[in-house]
Amino acid sequence: MFGFVKAYKPELRVKEFDFYKAVYCSLCRDLGKKYGIVARFSLSYDFTFLSLLHMSLTDGCTAIERKRCVCNPLKKCNYLCSGGLPEMPTAAAAIMLYSKLNDNIADEGFLKGLGYRLLRLLSRKGYKKAVADFPKIGEVFTEYLKAQNKVEENNTSDVDIAAEPTAKMLSELFRLCAPNGETRALERLGYSMGRWIYILDAAVDLQKDIKKNRYNPFKAEVNDNTNLTEFFQNRIIPSLNICISEAEAAFDLLDIKKLKNILGNIIYIGLEESQKTELSIIKEKRK
Repeated sequence: MFGFVKAYKPELRVKEFDFYKAVYCSLCRDLGKKYGIVARFSLSYDFTFLSLLHMSLTDGCTAIERKRCVCNPLKKCNYLCSGGLPEMPTAAAAIMLYSKLNDNIADEGFLKGLGYRLLRLLSRKGYKKAVADFPKIGEVFTEYLKAQNKVEENNTSDVDIAAEPTAKMLSELFRLCAPNGETRALERLGYSMGRWIYILDAAVDLQKDIKKNRYNPFKAEVNDNTNLTEFFQNRIIPSLNICISEAEAAFDLLDIKKLKNILGNIIYIGLEESQKTELSIIKEKRK
């Protein structure tokens, strides 16, 4: 995932934000312990959301303890107590890192890709362990990469088709969070958010992909005379807003046991705020 799925801090209570950060820091700790230091490169708030979602669908409380930061021993951080963090999102993060490195290697030339090749080599052991721990997640990402590569090889200009692999991948990941077999709302939530992530990422990368002649489904819709501000406003933002509306509808159907305020903050406020921030950054770069 791409780091777009974040909470909106001003609307969270202090204790809620502390818990949110504790989940993030616990992911960092567990990634390093289970899958190696390099696996921490995969850490993002997207996987914090996945962890929170997984935890929210089960009963029971999760306690917090204060310990030295695993990356900076000079400061202390909040962590979930032992066993409080679900294992599935951690394995998904490690597998996602390896998949992303393969994608970066394919996009870059030999010399520019050397750094990614080194990171892939260093992360291979953690990747294999994660796949052994959760083979279903390995299958999900394998299918995702095949489908995404096909989209790019065909130079697909249909955004709906281009976003489908990411939407299906996230739908399958969210499905694995279900504790009781009821997956329809989770799958729809993952699908909607997957589409949102893909479209926003394509929008953010559009100018860079045009410059470097890399695949982007929006390239066929723009030329030298296109006003990108109007293009974003009239073409991209409406598509993103539809995805958010569908995600909100799916979230409303979930049987949330706990952490509803934090998750609701992300779904109802965080997605839109993240969208605004990312698109405003594009405008600033163009000035």
